[in-house]
Amino acid sequence: MADSYLVEPDVSFIKEVVRLGGADVKKCFQCATCAVACPISPDTKPFPRKEMIATSWGLKDRLIGNGDVWLCHNCGDCSTLCPRGAKPADVLGAVRAATVIEYAKPKSIAKMVSDPKKLPILLTIPAVIILVLGLLFKIVGINWLNFAPVGEHLWQSDYINNYLVDIIMIPTFLSAIAIFALGLKRFVADMHANALKEGKTNKEKIDPIEFAKTFVKVLPTIMKHERFNECSENKERSTAHMMVLFSFIGLFIVTACFFIGEWVFHIEGPYQQINPIKWLANISGICLVIGGILLLKNRLDKKDQISSYWDWYLIGLVLTLGITGMLTEMLRLNGSYGLSAIIYFLHLISVWVLFAYTPFSKLAHIVYRTVAMTYQEYSGRK
Repeated sequence: MADSYLVEPDVSFIKEVVRLGGADVKKCFQCATCAVACPISPDTKPFPRKEMIATSWGLKDRLIGNGDVWLCHNCGDCSTLCPRGAKPADVLGAVRAATVIEYAKPKSIAKMVSDPKKLPILLTIPAVIILVLGLLFKIVGINWLNFAPVGEHLWQSDYINNYLVDIIMIPTFLSAIAIFALGLKRFVADMHANALKEGKTNKEKIDPIEFAKTFVKVLPTIMKHERFNECSENKERSTAHMMVLFSFIGLFIVTACFFIGEWVFHIEGPYQQINPIKWLANISGICLVIGGILLLKNRLDKKDQISSYWDWYLIGLVLTLGITGMLTEMLRLNGSYGLSAIIYFLHLISVWVLFAYTPFSKLAHIVYRTVAMTYQEYSGRK
């Protein structure tokens, strides 16, 4: 007797996918052109046809926790060749957004991050935290927030002390890691359960050590963006994505060096321009701005591709981080200390937003896609 499956459409899930950029999903008439056209789809149970069917029917349980959704790199080959204009790449992008919202807790914040109307509130939160905490320290005699410091050569820490920044940013960063860890635990369990159900793997349990070894094996593919280069329509996107990725890595190294220098060796900034750490900071900052501009250009050039708020949020954050960071340094070197402090305050807000909201935003795909690609390799599915 053939296996039966009870179809229970989730209309609210369909509406959520439409809201997040998959508005054309109902145009699909399941011709399978998308699955044939995709150059990176696996040989067994290829995507995105089955995901298009599941989305149009509102089969949330077939999509949330489905690793194939993350193997898609949104190159657009399938959307270009789709005879109905159903835009499978955009639909899968919307499903990925819905997946992030599902796994990130608390879900209320995830929904706020995906809603443009809530952006002012999200930006106000870090501003209030910095000002209120700074004033509280000021009341007890710790002058870590100074609106009018005196001196010939001032820098950011004379206005907003680095220790105040660290006390705010470190818990925020660790909280983001904890949210990711909890979400990924559920995601991996669901992905493995779905893979067993659909016959994508014959491994009954996941061996953490072997999984970690597989991650090391897959990492070069991710770092070199090899899957992007297999695409035809948007192959040039790999340059922008790589610039942003390596810029974040470079700036993370710089931040770690500053943190260790300040807390361990008690070396205060600003560092001289000839310092190698400063070189890395400046190069990474410039690359981040250029990468953000390329992301923006690629989005604007693709008239046939849906760009949701989910996409614009990422581009806006990347550009804000890069521009405010570079302007802070340039204005300080020019002697415009007051204006530099204002821009630095905006930069701190954007850094806090990066840390706090990444598990709820499109940036989360860096983590989820990495895990999904690792699982595909680990499961032995080609």
